[in-house]
This record gives sequence, structure tokens and C-alpha cells, in this order.
Amino acid sequence: MSDVELRHLTTMAAVADEGSFGRAAARLGYTQSTVSQQIAALERSVGGAVFDRPGGPKPVRITPLGSVVLAHGRELLERAQTMATALDRFKAGDGRVDIGTFQSVSNVILPLVVRRLRDEHPDCDIRLFEEETDQPDVRELDLMFFDGRVDGDVEHLKLLDDPYLLVARRGTFPDGPVRTARLDGVPLVAPAPICDQARMEEELVRRGVRPRIVFRTAGNETVLSMVRAGMGSAVLPQLIVRGAEIESDESLSIHELRPALPAREIFLLWQAGRTHSPLAARAIEIAVEVTAEIA
Repeated sequence: MSDVELRHLTTMAAVADEGSFGRAAARLGYTQSTVSQQIAALERSVGGAVFDRPGGPKPVRITPLGSVVLAHGRELLERAQTMATALDRFKAGDGRVDIGTFQSVSNVILPLVVRRLRDEHPDCDIRLFEEETDQPDVRELDLMFFDGRVDGDVEHLKLLDDPYLLVARRGTFPDGPVRTARLDGVPLVAPAPICDQARMEEELVRRGVRPRIVFRTAGNETVLSMVRAGMGSAVLPQLIVRGAEIESDESLSIHELRPALPAREIFLLWQAGRTHSPLAARAIEIAVEVTAEIA
């Protein structure tokens, strides 16, 4: 069995998928005789036929021994591909970095991070995965932006505090700061109660403030559109307000809350014990630089 080669297993899988040596050869870019030679070499290695060959136009049939070889062979091929992908991702410089993100980071922080990373490494492959969840999975990512700490085998690097602001239709509240207690019973439009949103709402209740949530949506722009339409006000992190350029919107007003609610914390997460590629390590450094500038 020591002389079974991955290329023989690749050829076997192609024959099984295509049903003939000729179509497998076309798929792989081989001659039909090369496919026959590789299958013969594989059969010598495993000690028996892996295909029955009826001849003519009839498709080949996999043998019982072939079924065993193919099942384990596909698993070996998948592992080999996983290893090849991992090696590609670890290459220095113009390699690949997978970054998890969410809306407000994507709108404000990530454009600056990506721009600087691409300026330094023009051919790098940056892949973004955006998800709004309170159960982040960092195992398949190089790093992830997230608004809070998570349990498990995860490293945390705090980037900044993101204070909460009140956004309302102009005239709903007097100019200037608004007492947090004034939100009691006030209609609010809000994101889904996940991540730091849930913690912020719990803090309001702890202070005896119970706004009336009239509408929820996962989209930050939709929240603001509902505020513009008069559905209610919104308590939003500063990054959302900055990304939407609300300061230039004459229909809306922005207010600090007094006393302030605890700020949302933005972290970079990655799997504990992970060895970063040079590209991922540089992405982390740039993220720290960018958030220090905008904090």
C-alpha cells in the first residue's frame, strides 16, 4: 500500500464520476492510455480490480474492493486539498487572509484596513465574511472583528470603545444631550437583540428604563430609514452613525446620552494558538493603527 499515489486516487475518482476511462481522460487532460496505466498501477497496489470493464459503450462498474478504495481515497484527496489550501494561506506577502466582519466595521474600519493592506501587497487575496451573530466561529478565519468577548479557545485584542448615541427625527428632542431616563416608554427602532445590542438593552432595563421597541431589523440603513419615517428613535453605536454620515442629514439629530451607557467594545478575535501568516499579522497591525486614528 505504500506505493498508492494521490494522482492514482484522483484518476480513480474521475473514472467513477464520469463512468468511463475516455471521459475521465478528457476531464483530467490525460490520454486514455495514461488513465488505464494509472488505474492498473492502483490495482497492483491494492491487490485487485477496482473497476469491472464491460467494454463497448457500457459504463465501467466499481467493484466491492473499489468502493472501499474510493471511499478512503476521496477522504485522502480532501485532506491533501486542505493541506494545500493551508500552505497557500500561510505564504508570506501576497497570500490570502480571511476576515470576519459585521456591518458597522465593514462601513467604517475595513475600507481603511483593506486599502492599506492592498497598497502594501497589491496581489494579496482578501476575503471578507460578514455575519451578524452572537455565536462567532473563528476556526476557519484568520481573524474576526466582533463587538464583545466570546467564550472558548479564542484570543481577544481590544481595538476601541464605541459609545452609544441617540438618533432621532429632528425636533423630537431638544438640541444637546438627552437624559437616558427620558427613553422610558419612548418608541424605538432597533437592531436584532444579539451581540452587544442585547447587553445594551439589558443595561437600560437595569436602570429602570423600558423603551417601547416598535420595529426591529438586521439592517442599519433600514433602522435609520424607519427613524426618518417617524417610526421612532434609535440608540446606535457611534460607528453606525459615522458610517451613515448622519451629521449631514438635516432630517435627523444626534444626541449624547446622560449618563452614558457603557460603550460597545470592538475586538479582533482569532483562534487561540493560531500561527498567523505574515499577511494576517500585518492586517492586525493595520487594524490597530486605523482604530487608534478614528477612536
